[in-house]
Amino acid sequence: MTNHPAPIFALIAEELGRIAADKGEVLPPLTADSRFLDGGLPIDSLDLATLLVVLEQRTGQDPFREGFRQFTTVGELAALYTVPA
Repeated sequence: MTNHPAPIFALIAEELGRIAADKGEVLPPLTADSRFLDGGLPIDSLDLATLLVVLEQRTGQDPFREGFRQFTTVGELAALYTVPA
């Protein structure tokens, strides 16, 4: 399991919950190993893009500034916001 800092993980969970609720869906419990697009989360690629924009706005960080960085799980995304981009 990928370690994650609580604040960014909580922010991701909060925003995913809002996205799911806006779609009339219920977000299952999240772990660092929860997969975004093929792991049972009620989001699609547009929702994921929205999440990334909100994270940039709320953290002031853009780990994708130099190009796409691979991630598939919530923990992997959280880790991108804790190491220098």
